[in-house]
Amino acid sequence: MKVDSLFSPKAVFVSDAIDSTAVLREVSEKLLQQDLVKADFFTEIAKREANYPTGIDTSPITKELPNIAVPHTEGEFVNTRLVIPVALKSTVGFKNMIAPDQELPVKFLFMILNNDPEGQANILAQIMDFLRLTSVSKLQELFSLTNPDKIYQFLSEHFEQ
Repeated sequence: MKVDSLFSPKAVFVSDAIDSTAVLREVSEKLLQQDLVKADFFTEIAKREANYPTGIDTSPITKELPNIAVPHTEGEFVNTRLVIPVALKSTVGFKNMIAPDQELPVKFLFMILNNDPEGQANILAQIMDFLRLTSVSKLQELFSLTNPDKIYQFLSEHFEQ
């Protein structure tokens, strides 16, 4: 599978929202305008995030990287298979996937859209492999970008499948 199939230059965002619900709402509205998700996507992704948090503590990789989140919901609420990168201008609190009572300051999202019910874990595994196999300096470069075109370019060049 080509990397281009997991990312779209029109579906890379930078958000200045200050809480997780606002980020999810903002990105959901943009995705809906592009017909990438269904009308009830925001409600469902917010509900899933509340019940099954997706914040990932990157400190086991290195303390030099910001935390990330990988919000997603069921395939019936999306129209495609994409990873939506979202750079956050300031840290936003997301509950920790491993310890849901802990809130993590998150700086970057890899929102997963997957209308293939078998593929959700596969995309998450690819994201985790990308984080594990990419050098800390390259990840720092990615997480410091605030231009959607540059984020797309970086991921197109460095995210291997």
